[in-house]
Amino acid sequence: MTSPLVLKGKTVLIAGGAKNLGGLIAKDFAQRGAKAVAIHYNSPSAAAEAENTLEEIRFQGAQAFSFRADLTTAGATEKLFADAKAAMGRIDIAVNTVGKVLKKPMIDISEAEFDEMDAVNNKCAFFFLKEAGKHLEDNGRVCTLVTSLLGAFTPFYSSYAGTKAPVEHYTRAAAKEFGDRGISVTAVGPGPMDTPFFYGQESADAQAYHKSAAALSGFSKTGLTDIEDIVPYIRFLVTEGWWMTGQTILVNGGYTTK
Repeated sequence: MTSPLVLKGKTVLIAGGAKNLGGLIAKDFAQRGAKAVAIHYNSPSAAAEAENTLEEIRFQGAQAFSFRADLTTAGATEKLFADAKAAMGRIDIAVNTVGKVLKKPMIDISEAEFDEMDAVNNKCAFFFLKEAGKHLEDNGRVCTLVTSLLGAFTPFYSSYAGTKAPVEHYTRAAAKEFGDRGISVTAVGPGPMDTPFFYGQESADAQAYHKSAAALSGFSKTGLTDIEDIVPYIRFLVTEGWWMTGQTILVNGGYTTK
C-alpha cells in the first residue's frame, strides 16, 4: 500500500506547474509530504494561477517557489534549474509538463508554426533532461509528459506528435547515461485530456469522437483522460516505481496503444 507521505522530505521542480496537470501534480506532491515544490510557468497571464498553486502547496506544509521563464532556450532552462536548486537546496525530482498542441493539415503548417512546436515540445524537453542530469541528486527521478498520439495512426497532428516523438529516445538515452547515479527517467503519454488545450484545438464533432474513443470512456467524468487519472502514475514512477526507467508509458483508458 502506498504511504500517504511517500514523498516525505523530497524537493520537486515542475515545469508548467502553475495550472492544469502540472498544478495538480504540484499540489498532490505537497500533500504527499514533499519538503519543497518549485513551479515554473511561461506566460505572465498564468501568474495569478501560479500564486494560487503556491498557496495550496504552502497550505499542505511544503515550501513553495515559482519561476517564470521561456524554456525554449537552453540558457533559460539552465537558469531555472540553478534558481530552483538555490531556493530549495537540492532537487530530487523533476517533472516536465510543458507542451503545445497544434491540429492542422501538414500542407498548411508554416515554417514559423513548425519552429514554435519544435522549440516547445522537442528542444525544451531535451534541455530539461540535460539539466536534470546535471542538477538532480543521486537516486533522483525525472518524468516528461508526452502524448498518447505517439501510438496513434491519425492525421492533422504531425507537428504535435512529431515533435513529442524524440522525447522517447531522449528518455532511453538519459536513463542509460544517468543510471549509474541511480536516477530513473520516464515519460508518460496521456490520452486527450479534459483541459483548455484540448477544447481550443478540437471541433464539436472531434470532441465527441475523442470522448467516446477510449475503451473506458464510459467510466470517465468527461469521456476524456482526466488529469486526476494521470497524477497517480507520475507519483508512482518518481517514488516506488523507480525501477521502471527508460520507458514511455501511454496512460489513456484504452484510447490507443503501441
